[in-house]
Amino acid sequence: MKSGIITYLGAFFFAFVSLMAEKEEEPANLPFAPGEKLIFQLKWGFFSVGNAVLETHDPEEVNGTKCHKISLTVSTNKFADSIYKVRTKAVSFVEEGFGRSILFQKSQREGKTNRNVEVRFDYKKNIAIYSNHGVTNEPLKIPDQVFDPLAIAYLFRLGDVTVGKDRKLPTCDGKRVQEVVVKVGEKKQISTPSGKYQANEVSPSLENLRGVFKKSPGGYLRIWYSTDKRRMPVRMQSKVVVGSFVAKLKEARCPPVPK
Repeated sequence: MKSGIITYLGAFFFAFVSLMAEKEEEPANLPFAPGEKLIFQLKWGFFSVGNAVLETHDPEEVNGTKCHKISLTVSTNKFADSIYKVRTKAVSFVEEGFGRSILFQKSQREGKTNRNVEVRFDYKKNIAIYSNHGVTNEPLKIPDQVFDPLAIAYLFRLGDVTVGKDRKLPTCDGKRVQEVVVKVGEKKQISTPSGKYQANEVSPSLENLRGVFKKSPGGYLRIWYSTDKRRMPVRMQSKVVVGSFVAKLKEARCPPVPK
């Protein structure tokens, strides 16, 4: 039971952020700015099991390329720590204007899992180089524009939403490149600890996903993005073989965005 209760927690949140991409023209304005911090309450069934934080930081330069910097941190509370402790953080560096991913890093501490992952994207050679604890895999061939599992959660916020329109989303985690079909559903009101939002339901096809999704007939993953100009993720919900997980926006700290 211990391996089943919270094992999926980190995978759930990182799966959510690895499904939301679409190739876009460079936007004139971004719907978020450095200093934005979105804090989510995580629940497994009726139990509160921790928090997740999405954060936008000041730009940084990576190998001569000016980049947006964003991060996701997932941590369990004392109750969940006694069953399956999670302390995981991912950081993404994306070319200015959200053109494509340049660098992705993840420190994953989940139960007995201990990974220090780095993925570098080399567009001169069109390869992604994945390493874990300094051990490097064979280079992976990539297209001219690709987005890592964290960057695409923000990329989705840039485009206009069309109900009923399917999107094919190019993603790369350093081990494989794939396109996931995502459907955009009707707008509805969503209640969260931070307030009520009008939001569109977004649901990806699970057939190309790995891990617990492949073992979950009838499972699903749904994300609701607000319909205001910020297009924030306000709720995530998933059902798999180990149970149902929900992430609700608990607090949103949003600095003014450039006009």
